[in-house]
Amino acid sequence: MLVVARNIISFCMAHDHSHHRQPVAEVPGWSLLRLSAGQRLGLALGVILMLWAATFAVIL
Repeated sequence: MLVVARNIISFCMAHDHSHHRQPVAEVPGWSLLRLSAGQRLGLALGVILMLWAATFAVIL
């Protein structure tokens, strides 16, 4: 008896060619690239100040 092997991956996946739907656009998340130059500098200064504060808290 000849056993025909099926491609399990493509067999189990939904394969609907008749309904072409546009993908739903995702809401973009937060990104450093969307910040202005001033906002990036402010964020960097905040991180630097936190690091200095942590450094002095360990030393003193």
